[in-house]
Amino acid sequence: MFIKPYIKYCKTTKTRYTIYRLCESYRNGTSVLHRMIVGLGRLDELPTVEQKKLLGVCIEALIKNGGNTLALNIVDTKIEELARYFYQEVRKKNRYDLKHNNSLEQETVYINTLKNKDVREIGAEWLCLQAIRQLGINNLLRNKQWSDDKINLALTHIISRAVYPASELKTVSWIKENSSVCELTGFDKSKITKDLLYGTSKGLYKIKEPLEQYLSKQTNELFDLQDTIILYDLTNTYFEGQMNQSEIARFGRSKEKRSDAKLIVLAVVVNQEGFLKYSNIFEGNTADNTTLENMIDNLSSHTSVQERKPIVVMDAGIATDDNIKLLRAKGYDYLCVSRSNLKAYEADTSCVPVMIKDKKLQPIELLKVRVENDSDHYLWVKSHAKALKEKSMNRLFAERFEQGLNQIKAGVSTKGGTKKLAKVWERIGRLKEKYPSIHKHYDIKVEHKNEIVSQIEWKLNEYTELNDKAGIYFLRTSLNEQDEQTLWTIYNTIREIEYTFRVLKTDLDLRPIYHKTDEAAMAHLHLGILAYWVVNTIRHQLKQKGIHSDWREIVRIMNTQKIVTTSVVNIKEETISIRQCTVPNQSVKQIYQTLNYKAAPFVRKKSVVPPNINLKKSIPESQIIMDG
Repeated sequence: MFIKPYIKYCKTTKTRYTIYRLCESYRNGTSVLHRMIVGLGRLDELPTVEQKKLLGVCIEALIKNGGNTLALNIVDTKIEELARYFYQEVRKKNRYDLKHNNSLEQETVYINTLKNKDVREIGAEWLCLQAIRQLGINNLLRNKQWSDDKINLALTHIISRAVYPASELKTVSWIKENSSVCELTGFDKSKITKDLLYGTSKGLYKIKEPLEQYLSKQTNELFDLQDTIILYDLTNTYFEGQMNQSEIARFGRSKEKRSDAKLIVLAVVVNQEGFLKYSNIFEGNTADNTTLENMIDNLSSHTSVQERKPIVVMDAGIATDDNIKLLRAKGYDYLCVSRSNLKAYEADTSCVPVMIKDKKLQPIELLKVRVENDSDHYLWVKSHAKALKEKSMNRLFAERFEQGLNQIKAGVSTKGGTKKLAKVWERIGRLKEKYPSIHKHYDIKVEHKNEIVSQIEWKLNEYTELNDKAGIYFLRTSLNEQDEQTLWTIYNTIREIEYTFRVLKTDLDLRPIYHKTDEAAMAHLHLGILAYWVVNTIRHQLKQKGIHSDWREIVRIMNTQKIVTTSVVNIKEETISIRQCTVPNQSVKQIYQTLNYKAAPFVRKKSVVPPNINLKKSIPESQIIMDG
C-alpha cells in the first residue's frame, strides 16, 4: 500500500491543490493497476512527505492486523489519530478484506521447533515514550525543523538517560543489547554510536531556552498548575578530571566533600509540584547568594502567573538581606529560614501557640513573633525531634572535644610530644575551630614554665543555654495574612526541590561529570534535566492517585515487561515468527491504568518465512571418478 497524490483544480478560486489517497497495486494479466482503498483528503495536518508516508504505513498495519498494530516508529500522536480514523473509514465502507480480532488463526506446528529470541526490555522505555508524547517534545523539535531521523535519535537519548543513566559508551551497549528503545522510536540501532549521542546532547542544549519555556507552560496546561509558589536552590557536582581549559569549572565548597575536584554549580527553579521552571549553570566557585537576581530576571518568561507574582521559597544560604531587598523591589513575596537566631523578639499577643505534627507524627510548635524595627514577619518554630537530635549532637561534640583535649594533654606528658606553649595553644585553637558550638562552654587552663607546658586542665560549664535553643529556628516572610499552619505548609514545599536534586544527581546520574569540555559538560547536565521532565511527568500523575514510589522503583517494576520474538516451524516447513510484548503483571498494569497509558505499543507482529529449497546439485562424473 502507498499514498498517491492527485492534483485538483478549484474553479471558484482558480487554484490547484493536492489531495491524497491510500492505494494498493494489483496485477491484471500483464498490467499493474492501482486501486483506491480510502481517500485521505488534503492532509494539511501533516506538512512533510515523511509524515504522509508514515501515515500510509500505519493504516496498512492497522488493516492487516485487525486494528491492533501500529508501526513502532510512531512518535506523533496526530499521525496515530489520523491512522485510526481512516482505518475506521475503511471498515465502514468495506473497502478491504479486514482481519478481525475474533478470528482465530490455526496452524499445525512442530512443537520442538519453538524458540524465543531477541528478548528485550520495553516497559520503562514505553512508559517514557508515552510521557514524551504527552509533553509534546517531538512536536516542538519538529517545529524547530528537526528531521524525523534526528527527532527519533533525540527521543532515544532522552529515554535512555531516564531509564539507564550511564556514559554514552555504556548507553550504546545498552541500546544494542538490552533495550527496545530504538524499536519504539524507529531509529536504526545499528547506526547508534557514542559520538552520535554526544552530538544529539549538544543539539538539544542549543535550544535549551525554548525547550524550557515550552515544557514549563505545557506542564501547567496539562495539569492545571498555577505556579503560585516557586522554590529556588543550587547544588554542585564535581568533575573527574583536571578541566584545565575550562571556563566554568572551579574549586569551591563541594557538597559531596570532594575538595580535590573542580565543581560546576546548577541552579534550578521548581514549582511546588516539582516541575522545573528555569535552570542555569554557574562557575563552580559561585556563592549561592549571588545568583538570585539572574533567576528573578528570567523567571517571568517561564511561569504562567500573570496577575500575581509567585511566592519565592528559599533556604538560608540564599536569603541574605540584599536578596530580600531585591525580592521586595521586584514585587515578590518570599519565605525563608532566618539566617540568624533572633534574640530580641516578642510573641505576637494576637496569636496563640499552634501545635501540629509532621509526616512522622512528631510534634512541632509554631508561634508568630515580632522583631522591633523590622517590617518582616517571623514564625518561631520548635521541633521536638530536631531538639533531640541537636542535644544528642551536642553530647557527641562534647565527647569528641574532650577526646581532642586528652590527646593534646597526652602529648604534653609523652616523650617527643608537643610541649611548647605556642604549639599547644595552636592545637587547642584548631580543636576549637572544629567544634565552634561547644568549645565556649569549656574553661581551659594551661600551666607552663619557660614556655614549656607542664599541665592542661579543663572544666565543662553547663551548656543548658545551648540545649534550651535546640530544635528552635525562625522562618522569615513578607506574608502577613496567612496563619501559622499555612506558612509552615508553604515552607515545607522546599522538600520538593531537595527531591529534585536527589533524582537529578542519583537516579539520573548527573554526578560526577566525566566530560572534558565545557560544551559537553553543559549538554550532559541539560540532558539530565530533560529526562527529569519525563520522570516528573510520570511521578506527578502517579502521586495524584496515591502511588509514591521513587523513580528507581518504578523502572524496576516496569522492566518486568519484555518484548520477545517467538518462532516455530509449521507442517509446511514455513517459519512463523511473532513479535509481541509480554503480558504486564499487576504492578505494571496498575501504573499503565493510573496514567491512562497504553499497556503495549502494539498487540503483535507476525511474519511467515517460506522454507529454504535446497536442491541437490548434480555431481560431475569426473568428480565421481576422482573420488573413487
